[in-house]
Amino acid sequence: MTTDQIILFSLLATVFAMLIWGRVRYDLVAFGALIVAVMLGVVPKQEAFAGFGHPAVIIIALVLVVSRGLINSGAIELIARYVISASRSVSAHIALMSGVGAALSAVMNNVGALALLMPVDMQAAAKAKRSPALTLMPLSFATILGGLVTLIGTPPNIIIASYREQTLGESFKMFDFAPVGLVAAAAGVLFVALIGWRLIPRDRAEHRSAQELFELGDYIAEVQVREGSGVIGKRVRELDEAAEEADAAILGLVRRGKRLPGRARAETIRKGDVLVVEATPTAIEELVGNLGLEYVGAEKHGGLVAAETGLVEVVVPEGARIEGRSALDMRLLYRYGITLLGVSRRGKPFRERVRKLTIEAGDVLLLFGRADGLADAIDRLGCLPLAERGLQVLQRQKAWLAVSVFAAAILLASFGLLYLPVALAAACVIMALLNIVPLKQIYDTIEWPVIVLLGSLIPIGAALEKSGGTGLIAEGLVALASGASPAIVLTLLMAVTMTLSDVLNNTATAVIAAPVAVDVANRLDVNPDPFLMAVAIAASCAFLTPIGHKNNTLIMGPGGYQFGDYWRMGLPLEILVIAVSVPMLLVVWPF
Repeated sequence: MTTDQIILFSLLATVFAMLIWGRVRYDLVAFGALIVAVMLGVVPKQEAFAGFGHPAVIIIALVLVVSRGLINSGAIELIARYVISASRSVSAHIALMSGVGAALSAVMNNVGALALLMPVDMQAAAKAKRSPALTLMPLSFATILGGLVTLIGTPPNIIIASYREQTLGESFKMFDFAPVGLVAAAAGVLFVALIGWRLIPRDRAEHRSAQELFELGDYIAEVQVREGSGVIGKRVRELDEAAEEADAAILGLVRRGKRLPGRARAETIRKGDVLVVEATPTAIEELVGNLGLEYVGAEKHGGLVAAETGLVEVVVPEGARIEGRSALDMRLLYRYGITLLGVSRRGKPFRERVRKLTIEAGDVLLLFGRADGLADAIDRLGCLPLAERGLQVLQRQKAWLAVSVFAAAILLASFGLLYLPVALAAACVIMALLNIVPLKQIYDTIEWPVIVLLGSLIPIGAALEKSGGTGLIAEGLVALASGASPAIVLTLLMAVTMTLSDVLNNTATAVIAAPVAVDVANRLDVNPDPFLMAVAIAASCAFLTPIGHKNNTLIMGPGGYQFGDYWRMGLPLEILVIAVSVPMLLVVWPF
């Protein structure tokens, strides 16, 4: 093993360890690794930032903008309207929602597809008086599966296609992924609809509705004692009866920015004190009314009447502007005119001060502020409302226009009349000129952490390949399956890639695994295409953990899931995908 190989393997091992640890954001980890690699000389300085101009990076950014245009125009809403029916059985509802989600994620970003359908699914759960935990995980998995079908469905497909063009001289085309991806997606959707949802832990499925899920005392919130309140002069313990009547619990008292020891039950309440309560949004509102309290920050809203203010629940997706920061850091009230009242974290309450809590992906936030400003503030924070999407004004009259622009771009690229990045870029320009995607939304729509991650890892992956490091990995895989057929090695490669994707970002997995796939094929002296396709499928199929894919993180809070809930349905699904995909790969992409 050469010095360069040792450095690169050590660097990648550190990156993987940091990503699994999760304390430092993945884009910073990747960019830091790139800088170290350049400083150590294993990545040439002239190639240090070449990854940011890579076609895969450009395509991913453009797909996100086009997806936003389809959502803004109401084109997707037209489809979503027809899937809400309380009369359908759970299996029928999951089959329909999963089918729609998979179809949407085949032509748009799968995170966007889930973000659009998740509020619809929760509404359907509320109407049917069943837990959203039964249906959110199948929906998330289906939107991941749908991305397998087309080139633009998921970042790993784009990365693999670009790598094929770089090494073999020709990229995979738009629908080259469809024969295998469609079969794998169809099998997966059937599984989650008929069997998979039954594997969700029973205690998650016992809640009867989405409303009840958020009526489990799952918010820790802060309310303030205003002047003239009847609680002034009383001890905290004297409020127990009123709190119990509102189905709330008083957890503590904050005075002058400091939380008093314990529950401060013997403390006499003063004007301006903040009570820390555990309750639902409805119970909080009742307690505020009964005790003459007010929401923290309400006095700074200019004495608005109730009709001018609102409460809204939102979920924090990975990469949101507020992720990794606290309400205090963000200065929510000053900048956005909203107050963070409460936070629910993965179905469990916490015991820290709300405004100082570092927000994580998957948290559910309870926000208070001007009703006419909440929608804009939520959008700027990068959060997703859990209520029906009535906050965004859709340009429904432009729905067919947006669909036509998108379809034209796909057709021109599919028939080879336009280079795909150019076709998508033209679609973005047209949507911007037509104000379907306002200019201020374009940059907010692009997931910059993913762009930085990919742009940073591409030069490292290229350096690993040039140094012969990927050849060493390929040699190890072939040796592990010594004497076995190429089909066995292909299956092993899929299993290893899928396992990596469960704990790493799928784009990072694809960048590292793509050259390994080609090296394995070269050592076996067979066609590299089935191995590249295998990596594309496996890198996208991360179903064992909530950290393997953004969609799994997104549903964690609203579904009340725990970390260990995912593998119950995810493990058999991953096995099914491998079992279905390998024979199809051998038929469609023979050795």
